[in-house]
Amino acid sequence: MLFHSRNPHIYKKLVSYARYVRKKGISRIGMRLLFERVRWDYTIETNRKNEKFKINNNYAPYYARMIMENNPDLDGLFELRKIK
Repeated sequence: MLFHSRNPHIYKKLVSYARYVRKKGISRIGMRLLFERVRWDYTIETNRKNEKFKINNNYAPYYARMIMENNPDLDGLFELRKIK
């Protein structure tokens, strides 16, 4: 995925948030919720209001799969559906 290769920091953020969620005892969460958290961070928390940060929602299922595949501690956190 070209976006991922150009933005490895996004993957790291998503994994960090997923681990936080898991540590809080939550067994399932939607990847799009984590996408919105990343958007919040880059728009509000980092004072980048004038920069246009974009992450396509279509990437969500791919990130969910990649995260669970590469991080056994997060296996099963995201519900997977068939990708169209």
